[in-house]
Amino acid sequence: MNSMLLGRYIPGNSPVHQLDPRTKLLGCFYYIGIVFLANNWITYALLFVLTLGMLPLARVRLGFFLRGLRTIMFLILFTVLLQLFFTTGGHVWWQWGWLTVTSKGVLNAVYILCRLVLIIFASTLLTLTTQPLGLADAVESILKPLKKIHVPVTELALMLSIALRFVPTLMDQTTKTMNAQRARGVDFGSGGPIKQLKSIVPLFIPLFVSAFSMADDLATAMEARGFRGGDGRTRYRALAYHRGDVVAAILLVAVTVVLIVLRTH
Repeated sequence: MNSMLLGRYIPGNSPVHQLDPRTKLLGCFYYIGIVFLANNWITYALLFVLTLGMLPLARVRLGFFLRGLRTIMFLILFTVLLQLFFTTGGHVWWQWGWLTVTSKGVLNAVYILCRLVLIIFASTLLTLTTQPLGLADAVESILKPLKKIHVPVTELALMLSIALRFVPTLMDQTTKTMNAQRARGVDFGSGGPIKQLKSIVPLFIPLFVSAFSMADDLATAMEARGFRGGDGRTRYRALAYHRGDVVAAILLVAVTVVLIVLRTH
């Protein structure tokens, strides 16, 4: 399985899978917001306990998330290093030229790392337990009031659904193309940064061709099935809130209250 998890869906019948897609989507955005309320070790520990506690409920292994972090590890390290070397204040631990490591910089770097990991875990859990079509229906339902001001809500939801489906497909295609290039003697991991960039350039053309081909096939399939947008379109599965959605909302509110109480002012 490709390490890129965003957009992938793992079929299941867990309590998290059974939540309404609107609850999971709004809950994910809300959770990302309250992550920024944490500003000490106790609050971050609480958020990690909550996040890791969701994995058994969703029946998803921790290894999936750890493997998914590898694809954006460079971005995480870059952000952490910026905080580490460019944050001033506190006791100076190391200095070389314009680079400085202070106690406050180390603390901020660890906090940023925790925030990024928590946000990635929450967004990945959302896509792993929610079908792309369910996410599209949730977006359309949430943004439905905007139709009164002529916002193309249905088209936006359709684009989101297609994009989520294309992300893992393109990543799989990238892996296949890289394996084919390796079979021809291309080494993607050796040499300096310039050499590695040059070795990646040959991947772009077949990926663009493959993406346009898949988009053309999708457009042909939609046209053959008589797709004409969302006007008058019915759904096989209607969205409906249940008891689990209420419990999830109460849990998020309770966590918010605890975070506010435990914050360091």
